[in-house]
Amino acid sequence: MKTTKQYGKKVDLALSMWVKLSRAHDTFSHLTAADIHSFGLTPAQFGVIECLGHLGTMLIGDLTKKHLVSGGNMTVVVNNLEKDGLVERSVNDEDHRAFYVKLTPKGKHLFEKIFSKHARYIVKLASVLSESEQAELGILLKKLGTRLQKLY
Repeated sequence: MKTTKQYGKKVDLALSMWVKLSRAHDTFSHLTAADIHSFGLTPAQFGVIECLGHLGTMLIGDLTKKHLVSGGNMTVVVNNLEKDGLVERSVNDEDHRAFYVKLTPKGKHLFEKIFSKHARYIVKLASVLSESEQAELGILLKKLGTRLQKLY
């Protein structure tokens, strides 16, 4: 049974796709956030630790771009991780307004301890789709995202 007014085939199809994408994202995000919270981190903190754990030392501006958050929000996240002894900052010698962020030994240990657990949890969530469906969905989502970025 349709729960929305009919607006025409193209509009109905696009709206239906958007609602399904939004609901799936919300559910996946809720479940992964709960897993991340079990490590004593926020999703933003986990994102920074994961990024630094895989890519190494980065400028705080590059971290901000990777995570699509404001510079002010990233500064708060990094400040809190620094207070916990998980990251440290150093001044960029070429631009004293910019800072590098890297994992401390404690941060590296945490990354190594939790990332594989979280990755296994993601595999468990994704297993509701076959591997070929996961690959196909990944291709479609990348196509959607990259084409929309070019438009706007």
